[in-house]
Amino acid sequence: MTDTKTSSEPTEETAAGLHLGWALVLISVAQLMVVLDGTIVNIALPYIQSDLDIAQSNLTWVVTGYALAFGSLLLLGGRLGDLYGRRKIFMIGLAVFAVASGLGGLAQNTEMLLAARGLQGLGAALASPAALALIATTFPAGPARNRAFAIYAAMSGVGAAVGLLLGGWLTGLNAVGGFDIDGWRLTLLINLPIGLAAAFLAPRFLRESEVREHALDLPGAVLGTLGLLGLVYGFSRAGSDGWTDQWTLASLIAGAVVLTVFVFVESRTEDPLLPFRVFMHRTRAASYAAMFLAPAAMFSMFFFLSQYIQNVMGYSPIKTGVAFLPFCVALVFAAGLSSNLVNRIDPRFLGGIGTILAASGLYGFSRLPYDTTAPVSFVEGSYVTDLLPFIILMSFGMGMTFVPLTLTAVHHLREEDTGIGSGVLNTMQQVGGALGLAILGSAATQIVTDRSADLGQEMAKPGVGQMVFTEGASNAFLVGAFMMLLGSAIIWTLLNVKHEELATDGPEVAHVGV
Repeated sequence: MTDTKTSSEPTEETAAGLHLGWALVLISVAQLMVVLDGTIVNIALPYIQSDLDIAQSNLTWVVTGYALAFGSLLLLGGRLGDLYGRRKIFMIGLAVFAVASGLGGLAQNTEMLLAARGLQGLGAALASPAALALIATTFPAGPARNRAFAIYAAMSGVGAAVGLLLGGWLTGLNAVGGFDIDGWRLTLLINLPIGLAAAFLAPRFLRESEVREHALDLPGAVLGTLGLLGLVYGFSRAGSDGWTDQWTLASLIAGAVVLTVFVFVESRTEDPLLPFRVFMHRTRAASYAAMFLAPAAMFSMFFFLSQYIQNVMGYSPIKTGVAFLPFCVALVFAAGLSSNLVNRIDPRFLGGIGTILAASGLYGFSRLPYDTTAPVSFVEGSYVTDLLPFIILMSFGMGMTFVPLTLTAVHHLREEDTGIGSGVLNTMQQVGGALGLAILGSAATQIVTDRSADLGQEMAKPGVGQMVFTEGASNAFLVGAFMMLLGSAIIWTLLNVKHEELATDGPEVAHVGV
């Protein structure tokens, strides 16, 4: 292997002149933008549909189009950073994301908006793995890197909640700076100046990684992207159209077949898109598996709880966003606490306890009140007593989980694999989230279908629909709790890296037995 330039692991001395605080601000802003954009338009969908006259069948693509492009292109985005420079790919990703956001905000028809959302997903897939890899290569191992990972993890966790809050607020605006503008457009336009500014400032605060003289594995890139596209689309359809839908089955089967071919091709390629050595480290593989399950369960909270708060409790969109503020505050606090504790406590204990706390929170949500014996007298839950304690419990659990797992997922990766390792972690989160919503959505739908059939004409009475929805959502939360406990079991049994090792750098070869 020939490198055009060399690089070394960051140390306190080499990092001193890099303005690490500002570097972290740029990376955090980028990660927050790409995560919150998965939810920021959700509340604006009715306004988008009315303004652009979008057919109901196409409306979900405003959200799904972004998720598909983002999830399917993450592996490619991670590897491009390894080959051509992570700062460069980070900047390109931010610029693409910002311009696409501007185009979406100015969209005059369905086609323009959906194309812009897909282009946003491409930009996010380039920027997100590069952002995580830049932390590993910019911040020295130990407390400085742990704090940086804590902020990154917090942004990944609070992004969905911030998206709901920001989307509700911006959608309610009709005039900015004297200009008459539809509020939903601001949910996209807000990214334009922020993204371009972050891309412009990146060369000042972030150092470039080494550029490698390897050709991109095009067959692997095509197969990996198409395979993930099939899975993410199939899981997304399953959540809305069911597992027996012909297009759901066709997409899932096609995705699985293509990914099987991808594995075969990659195992015989000299410089693969995805080197399988990334998975050969037991702790890293456990981290990927746990980070596949944890977000899958967490997304159920946002998906079902936001509907419960609006449709059952009657909160407005902006008030719904505010209801999730305690989650944001508590998660940031827990992530900061976890970044300090991980210097003294092994990641297995932090992540294991965190997943148990999160599972307890999901179980609490599964106890939301509804009266199955007298559906006409529906029992409405109280935010303070029935939601807030479990929102805080869930946020603490996620903060205690994301930080150590993010650290162990990329720790001791070979320097040339940092980008693809970050891409794998992001892919696990995205695909896991899609699968989680499909499974939990099915769990809720089954209850709703059965109860609706049992109640018959009773469904037309006031409060019955809310009762049925609450029962379905409660069942989904219970399934989510079991998924979180499965992730906890993986952490407790397989995550076996010591906290002392997180303060060191070095290639994975010396730690294969961990």
